[in-house]
Amino acid sequence: MSTQPAAGVPAPQGPASYFPSIEKSYGQPIDHWIGLVRDQHAVGTVKHGELVTWLKTQHGLGHGHANAVVAHTLGLIKADQRT
Repeated sequence: MSTQPAAGVPAPQGPASYFPSIEKSYGQPIDHWIGLVRDQHAVGTVKHGELVTWLKTQHGLGHGHANAVVAHTLGLIKADQRT
């Protein structure tokens, strides 16, 4: 499985650029990690740093990977709240 974008498709930018590495390193699709952060956010852990620490301590993600998942997920949550 290649982590390179298809020809003519721009490479992911920002937090999404970490997603192939996260999936490879932890054996779960990115939607799994986004779902966990959404669930944790829904029960009251809403600060970025708290969510990063939670992913690191409870699920073993490295800091950069946890930060990328949280940043992306909080962006999705904000977008959901606007609609």
